[in-house]
Amino acid sequence: MQIYLQLRKEKKLDSKGKIIMGVDPGTNKMGYGVIRIAGNRMEYVVMGYIELSKFKNVYLKLKYIYERVGSLVAEYLPDEVAFEAPFFGENVQSMLKLGRAQGVAMAAVLGYGIEVFEYAPRKVKIAITGQGSASKEQVASMLKNILNIAELPRNLDSTDGLAVAVCHYFQSSRPGFGKSSSGWDDFLRKNPDRVKQ
Repeated sequence: MQIYLQLRKEKKLDSKGKIIMGVDPGTNKMGYGVIRIAGNRMEYVVMGYIELSKFKNVYLKLKYIYERVGSLVAEYLPDEVAFEAPFFGENVQSMLKLGRAQGVAMAAVLGYGIEVFEYAPRKVKIAITGQGSASKEQVASMLKNILNIAELPRNLDSTDGLAVAVCHYFQSSRPGFGKSSSGWDDFLRKNPDRVKQ
């Protein structure tokens, strides 16, 4: 946490808006994307992916994920990091491997004291395209328009990571984000600006 705060101070980031990083966990490729929020405007910073298929030893792969995600956090110094939740399929072994990869990536972020958020794959697709069954290509195309990206990468794991960051911004900029209410009376008490007089 102290290292993170020191790095932010050195780069004078506190006055430059919020930085959000999105991560799409994977066991062969782990996509990531970073956006900056200036006022109510989103700015594209970077996207890419971590190549993991070269590692045959699962523990070396996990070590590499931890180190690379940690180095991305140290480089871009996000205020918040959002992860896409693993998709629950029928293959238990695949789920276990994906869960480990996500857990190690989250631990790398949490080690800096940064808040972590998680979104289901369907929620990310709906946030970007309006359709929960959208393809990777449709998500990438919408991101290109939303963020005015000149050219998309060939590997769409990168745009998947970026989509998680954009989804988090859309979700967190909604009124009432992070608040829970026990009923209508409680909701109205916490959100007086939502009541028309």
